[in-house]
Amino acid sequence: MARIFASLGIKKIRLTGGEPLLRHGVLDFVRELSKLRSEDGEELDLAMTTNGHLLTEMAQPLKDVGLDRITVSMDAVDPDRFARITRVPNGYDHVLAGIRASRHAGLWPIKVNCVLMRGFNEDQIIPFGMFAREEGVIVRFIEFMPLEEGRTWSPATVVALDEIVQRMAEYRPLVEIPHARSETARRYHFDDGVGEIGIIAPVSHPFCGHCSRIRITSDGKIRTCLFSVWDHDLHERMGRGASDEELVAFIRGVVERKEERHHIGEPDFVPASRTMVHIGG
Repeated sequence: MARIFASLGIKKIRLTGGEPLLRHGVLDFVRELSKLRSEDGEELDLAMTTNGHLLTEMAQPLKDVGLDRITVSMDAVDPDRFARITRVPNGYDHVLAGIRASRHAGLWPIKVNCVLMRGFNEDQIIPFGMFAREEGVIVRFIEFMPLEEGRTWSPATVVALDEIVQRMAEYRPLVEIPHARSETARRYHFDDGVGEIGIIAPVSHPFCGHCSRIRITSDGKIRTCLFSVWDHDLHERMGRGASDEELVAFIRGVVERKEERHHIGEPDFVPASRTMVHIGG
């Protein structure tokens, strides 16, 4: 699948989960992906999103087999709060060590993703800003979306982009960095140029019209949007022996019918057919 998508112009591949570092054979998988080339012959940009608990041991091996970048998911930078959220004693220290091991291995730049939810962790905005400056990582705040099981989403739970910028200014002002149209994150650096913050704001500042992402689920289905209400079964066609040309035609047809936009917060919003735990974070 990755080879075919690369032939169609995909230049970046990100491995997500679940937790990808628990996957047997993950190093071999990354090694095979690193051999692929885009349609213009360039090496692919290979990244991985992880919870970071196994990074201390895995960072250098991942770099050695061809991984370029790492993103670590964290919802707090306070050790006690982190332990309460993850239910892992001393987990914060392990993840921080993994971030530092990744930097030492050359998995760069390192991004740290934090999903903000009102009443849960919005008090971590400034501590994350300090963390970005102290550890030399890019912190990206993500607006809470109606994608999870067991949580009731409402507009009141969303800590929006403008509020994040305003709160961070109580620590140090942010200056926006120009970004490519297809980038999902609005990017900022602090007024003294030290530290970068990104904000992914699909709720308050939708970017659907410029989104160039496509997702393959762990069971081989295409999703053109996180909020798709249907999947497109690529694996089934491969299993029936479809040729590369037939698979390319199928992929093109799926992408051409991509949803115009999501409808979060609107009366006609229909939840995604599968939540993030089923389709990859």
